Amino acid sequence: MRLAIIGGGAAGFFAAIRAAEQMPGAVVTILERGKSVLEKVRVSGGGRCNVTHACFDARELVRHYPRGSRELLAPFLRFGPADTVEWFESRGVRLKTEADGRMFPVTDDSTTIVECLRRAAQKAGVELHTGVRVEGFEHRDGHWYLTGPEKHLAGPYDRVLVATGSSTAMWDALARLGHRIVPPVPSLFTFNTKDTRLRELSGVSVPRAALHIPDTRLASEGPLLVTHWGLSGPAVLRLSAWGARELFDINYTFPLMVNWLGTTSPPETARLLSGFKTELGKKMVVSNAQFGLPARLWHNLCAAAGIPETLRWAELDKQKTAALADQLSAARFSIHGKSTFKEEFVTAGGVDLREVNFKTFESKLFPGLFFAGETLDIDAITGGFNFQAAWTGGWIAGEAMAG
Repeated sequence: MRLAIIGGGAAGFFAAIRAAEQMPGAVVTILERGKSVLEKVRVSGGGRCNVTHACFDARELVRHYPRGSRELLAPFLRFGPADTVEWFESRGVRLKTEADGRMFPVTDDSTTIVECLRRAAQKAGVELHTGVRVEGFEHRDGHWYLTGPEKHLAGPYDRVLVATGSSTAMWDALARLGHRIVPPVPSLFTFNTKDTRLRELSGVSVPRAALHIPDTRLASEGPLLVTHWGLSGPAVLRLSAWGARELFDINYTFPLMVNWLGTTSPPETARLLSGFKTELGKKMVVSNAQFGLPARLWHNLCAAAGIPETLRWAELDKQKTAALADQLSAARFSIHGKSTFKEEFVTAGGVDLREVNFKTFESKLFPGLFFAGETLDIDAITGGFNFQAAWTGGWIAGEAMAG
């Protein structure tokens, strides 16, 4: 039995290891186009590798996937985050959980994960070839042949797994074979705006803001961060993930409503502000930030509401109260463009999920052809969820290939 794994990333390695361990007599070969393997694992999490997320309920876990949530439920019940933790710890790599649920190796070093996977692959007898460019597929006489400049690796192979991430060249090859590819668009990005209210606020954050895009169903809540170029943080990333296609279609130019106070409405905010008139009386409005907001953000929002530096709380009239309430709870920003979020280069798009059997991650169109990772039209928000989909898909596909 000869098995080819195209792609030396997280999903590819996990599949190769599982297949080789399940079928010791098989020849399992990883074919990687680059000069090195597991590069995304190496750079993820700022070089620490966010291995998975401490969300151990599969039904809750799938809620973090804008695309693939329905298809991943059964696979996560078979191999989920708890299984990932056990897999690594059984091979000598302990993981820790941070306050936000993200899980990292206790070493805080992605090399720990990379070397664990390499050792496991070597121990299982997996062959590894780098610098190999696969350009296409041929299926004849029940076997798979790979086309490309490296003729000695052409085949025949009994089964093939494609785990090349968001490789447009591989998607093109799969489309030529006959698979439908959902057009790729960026996911997980931050919003660009030059709004003067955010001037000199880079690094300022609030713990729970509420965002929504008018005239759409796109909304999110969570921490919000001001950057040099605009807005970021979990609330923005969640909005960008669920709105990946819709925002692409409008060229990332849209209005964004921000409630810096979370779910407190403008009328409710106005009532609270009116209460401060008696409570704070002679104190200056601008220099006395409320609602736990950072002083610099409060200052800029007050300025946008037309409140003078010398205005006291007792002097705050209804007009200025309403204006400040709107800035706090219904601030409108014009977004023009996006920026990549750190090293999180995630793409929405890939092999159409309707053409995949998620009991095995095998193609419904071509028996013996499997997929895992971001080759599929599956993606998640940041926090270890994309890696978990890779571990789950790789493990199930690898087992099926050996079965």
